[in-house]
Amino acid sequence: MAAPNVVGPNRDDTEIEPLFYPSHKLGFDAPIRWLKLGWRDFRQAWRQSLAYGIGLVLLGYLITYLALQDGNTVALFTLAVAFILSGPVLAFGLYSISRQLEQEKPPRLGVCWTESRNHLRNELLFALVMMVVLLVWARAASMVHVFFPVGEELGLIGWLQFLAVGSAVGSIFAAIVFSASVVSLPMMLDRGTDAITSALTSVGAVVQNKGVMLLWAVIIAGLVTIGFLMAYLGLAVILPLIGHASWHAYRDTVKRTT
Repeated sequence: MAAPNVVGPNRDDTEIEPLFYPSHKLGFDAPIRWLKLGWRDFRQAWRQSLAYGIGLVLLGYLITYLALQDGNTVALFTLAVAFILSGPVLAFGLYSISRQLEQEKPPRLGVCWTESRNHLRNELLFALVMMVVLLVWARAASMVHVFFPVGEELGLIGWLQFLAVGSAVGSIFAAIVFSASVVSLPMMLDRGTDAITSALTSVGAVVQNKGVMLLWAVIIAGLVTIGFLMAYLGLAVILPLIGHASWHAYRDTVKRTT
């Protein structure tokens, strides 16, 4: 009888990892459950979570400051999109906190940094792919101006058409990023999978649960928008909440192997 496939950071390198892992079929109550579990984790490790959230907020302020030095609002928008795209990678430590709590260990930020360093190669590969997507996104956005020149008076109808086309283009790239990242980073931490396997598993989970994942994406977008409207301050709590909830989304979605 063949030996079972061992999954995790210490698995035998001779084992062949599957191209992707199967996912559960989820109900529409799942995102609310993830938020509740994420809030529970936040309360149990509020010092570590809040410290992590404050660090991300300070990074957001730094990005804003650098972008506004030349008064370039386009650069600010581009950097804001880059910040959002890198969110799953930046939240790696939050997944670690939830994992430590799940293992009934006292949460420690030092463990977060260690685990992040152990998976640095796959994190960087994933971040590089997201950067490529960002560059293509920016190029596609600039192409929209071919049909709507900046120097021309567009009028109300023209502006509505511009916003509609721009939103449609942005939605396509946002869907690609969300699909590839919704459970991939927590999976890298938990199972030691490579970036490609993790991303394909994430896409498969989204395809199998389109409605639920769309609802989860809307909830995340709504919470992040609230945080931005609060001059970033609300993100100190919102980003850790989303990070912890994303860990539970992964645990609830991707089937466990033996």
